[in-house]
Amino acid sequence: MNWYLEVLKKYAVFSGRARRKEYWYFFLFNIIISIVLAVIDAATGSFSPEAGMGLLGGIYTLVVLIPGIAVLVRRLHDTERSGWWFLIALVPLIGAIVLLVFLVQDSKPGPNKYGANPKEASD
Repeated sequence: MNWYLEVLKKYAVFSGRARRKEYWYFFLFNIIISIVLAVIDAATGSFSPEAGMGLLGGIYTLVVLIPGIAVLVRRLHDTERSGWWFLIALVPLIGAIVLLVFLVQDSKPGPNKYGANPKEASD
């Protein structure tokens, strides 16, 4: 839960680096919270099949959109790639696979042009 809150504290920080752990815990908590909100939306009748989400899910998605992009960019920085690489996800199928490969790679050891290695700073 601390990793999730850390990302929210760095709401729109696109500089620096983010560990794999930080990114994937944020991703995991987003999935869990989204499922819970979808159940609540379905129970309250605010779920819209056309939109694919309900009122609470839509609000939550808007709230975590910027922190999600920011942590993704910092994660790419950790693998010594520009944050603009996240646009590769716009390429159907292949782009998402390439981005996933980038996101699961380990940190580049030592400092890089985006900052100090967060693994070395926190361990």
